Amino acid sequence: MKTHHILFWSATGLFVAFMLFSGYSYLTSEEMKGAFTFLGFPDFFRVELAIAKILGALALILPFVPKPLKIAAYVGFAINLVSAIVAHVAKDYHSYGFIVFAIATLSLSYYSYVKLQPEVIKK
Repeated sequence: MKTHHILFWSATGLFVAFMLFSGYSYLTSEEMKGAFTFLGFPDFFRVELAIAKILGALALILPFVPKPLKIAAYVGFAINLVSAIVAHVAKDYHSYGFIVFAIATLSLSYYSYVKLQPEVIKK
């Protein structure tokens, strides 16, 4: 059980830090604004995605967030990351390193969350 706690907090901490940084940079970085334009997304989508990433990251680490909302955050992040891969492939934009890192840490976080909270899956 201790291993699952360490794995959960390590993976979740890295993933949440990445998502908070990502959300912040979506709102403040001209480079990120240009990347969204290059990928063909409207500017309002960048802002919506930044807010969603920040709220989702907080949902994963705040202890008072109900389990169904945590699961929804995991699902939302998975959809976001798969969509990011599709968008990058569609534009032949070969910047996958952070996406692969995010998928790996999200997977480890979810795996260890389920091991720590087995009743989430059984209900």
